[in-house]
Amino acid sequence: MVPTIKVNLGSKLPIYKQLLHQIENAIHSGTLQVGEQLPSMNELSETAYVSKETVKKTYGLLREKGLIVPKQGKGFFVADISADAHPQVMVLFDIFSIFKNALFHAFSTTLGEKADITVLVHNQDPEMLEYFLDTYLDEYDYYVVTPHFPLDEATQQRVIRQISRIPNPKLILMDRLLPDYPGNIGAVYQDFENDIYHGLVQALDRRMEKSGLKVIVLPSCLYGAIIRRGVERFCRDYNVPVDFMTGAPETVHKKDTYLIVGSQSEAGLVELARRINAQGLNIGTDVRILSFNEIEMNELILGGLSTLSTDFQQMGRVAAEMILDKHVSKVHCDFRLTRRSTF
Repeated sequence: MVPTIKVNLGSKLPIYKQLLHQIENAIHSGTLQVGEQLPSMNELSETAYVSKETVKKTYGLLREKGLIVPKQGKGFFVADISADAHPQVMVLFDIFSIFKNALFHAFSTTLGEKADITVLVHNQDPEMLEYFLDTYLDEYDYYVVTPHFPLDEATQQRVIRQISRIPNPKLILMDRLLPDYPGNIGAVYQDFENDIYHGLVQALDRRMEKSGLKVIVLPSCLYGAIIRRGVERFCRDYNVPVDFMTGAPETVHKKDTYLIVGSQSEAGLVELARRINAQGLNIGTDVRILSFNEIEMNELILGGLSTLSTDFQQMGRVAAEMILDKHVSKVHCDFRLTRRSTF
């Protein structure tokens, strides 16, 4: 069924883009079915109160995207896009870290040659996000965004306004679910506070209950305060003594258990390992270490670095499968303890 097309004259979005997005959404959501006829240019011009040239431009763009096809003397009809094997995908990463590399490898491997991928980096800058959307909003079939930005209210609201410009059927959030984001969107994410809580439950033992937990949250960690809430709740619920710090302590004690959290956790880890070794203590027996986030190199670090981590490979794979299946949904990724020699 052809939906009612409404134009917001007060919007900064050009009128032709408003028409384009509404018709695209109707096609991708199934409101407009394959083979269904669209209003004629004159009809849409009259009902939406826009010029015929604007409608002509909109229909032209829809034809270029392969979403509608003309039939001589009859008008425009919804095309069958089910056989389209090459969706155009824009990936907007915040940074391209070693964790994002693992995620992207799983994402691109799962898509293989069935999609064309463009990668850009917004560097956690809302102005850069806005620039990319201004430039490329109508160019891609899917937008995969890691919405990692400063957590102050003004920045978060600005980011939500920008991301909401992307039609819901085209949007997949990766690595974080924006709280209360409206509509049916795709999301493959970790839940920082609750994940660390349940991960620590997996790690809980008598030694931790007795000697406590020392948590190094590096200042560079964007979600440090949120992760800390999860740690505090765990320690309160299970009566585990806890100390928080922003770097490795001068003195390390036998029976200590450390959790290192931060986007640059290797820096805190190196300094902690140096101080443990300088005091003649053994990592894994005298002092235990857990690190936040898993990468392949952890199998080799310190003879095997134990981690609490979301499954980045699952995250990339599931996001790619949403694109291949042409169906978006919200999926919370697995979070688990991986035991190695340091714990």
